[in-house]
Amino acid sequence: MAGFVKVGTTGDIAPGQGKRVEVSGKKIALFNVDGTFHAIDDACTHRGGPLSEGELSGNEVTCPWHGAVFDVKTGNTLGPPATKGVSRYNVRVSGESIEVEV
Repeated sequence: MAGFVKVGTTGDIAPGQGKRVEVSGKKIALFNVDGTFHAIDDACTHRGGPLSEGELSGNEVTCPWHGAVFDVKTGNTLGPPATKGVSRYNVRVSGESIEVEV
């Protein structure tokens, strides 16, 4: 059953940064894009690199292993070597709490 789960607070992730969180056994990359939070699968579809450790530039995160680029708003792939996007998750902020829907 899907529902929102608290994964942290707004102070946990600085703007322009990402962090890995685990929700219901799923590894999720949570990003702060100028105060708006986005969540996608943490594993790159190319070779499983940790997207939460990638470089964030605007809405784009670059996988630290092989350079694939993903849109953190949609999960779509924007650059090779990955050819398939990742799942995205709804995020809501309640006060200072960040919640992800899984």
